[in-house]
Parts: sequence; structure tokens; C-alpha cells
Amino acid sequence: MEKQVLKNIPGGYALCFNDKCSLRDKCLHYQAYLLKDDDRLTGQAVYPTAWESGECQRFNEMIQVKKAWGFSKIYRNVPHYLKAEARRNVKSYFSSGNGPYYRYHHGENKLTPRQQEDIMAILAKYGSTEGLAFDQYVTEFDFT
Repeated sequence: MEKQVLKNIPGGYALCFNDKCSLRDKCLHYQAYLLKDDDRLTGQAVYPTAWESGECQRFNEMIQVKKAWGFSKIYRNVPHYLKAEARRNVKSYFSSGNGPYYRYHHGENKLTPRQQEDIMAILAKYGSTEGLAFDQYVTEFDFT
């Protein structure tokens, strides 16, 4: 049987090797270890000291979330004379530069549900957000 590989594990995401843990079947740290790409030879780890009093301090439940990217449709309800200002405010949500904005626009980075809500809240100041959507959506595990 071919090994299933968990995609998109961030390079700095800690893996857990504790096969005695009672939460291992629901923990993303342990499942990431089991399903990691065979090319990954080093990285962060959850230490045994994280398991104290029968509870793991680093437990991260395997939850899938809907992530998004792409901004070409979200300014549709913003009046033309306010689009530049709205775009500036969305860009400033990420940082002062254009780099992060364009990484989220082109799908190099994906917006978490919280970021999606925050951006829609910014756009709500410029008009209705009804019917607005990001360009693309994907369901992925939440590694945060």
C-alpha cells in the first residue's frame, strides 16, 4: 500500500513522535509526522516534556479550514473613486509593502478564515460586501 503524504506541512511545523499519546489520532503534529514527505529529514519537534499530567501542551486538533487567495473580484462593489483607497487599506492590513499583498493575491500564501473576515470588514467601509468572494478557495489543514 502506498504511503499517503500530508501536503503543505510548513517547514517549521513541529512533528510529534509520541506513539503512546492517547490524542495521536486527532493531533495534527503526530499525523504530520506519520504522513510527512520522506524527503524531510530534519525540523522542529514536540518534546516529550510537552506531555504533562496526562495532557499535551502542544495538541493541535486536525481541523480543515477554507483558505482563499486572489483579490481581483473583491473590489467590485467599491465605488470607482474609492477603489485606490480601499486597495491601500487592504494592502496595509498585511504590511507597509506590496510583497505580502501580492503573495496572497497570486496564491503563494493563502488567507485564513480570520484574514478573510478582516478584509471583508475593511471593504464593508466602502460599500456592500454582499456577493463578494476571493478568486480561489481550497480546504486545507490548519497548521496554526
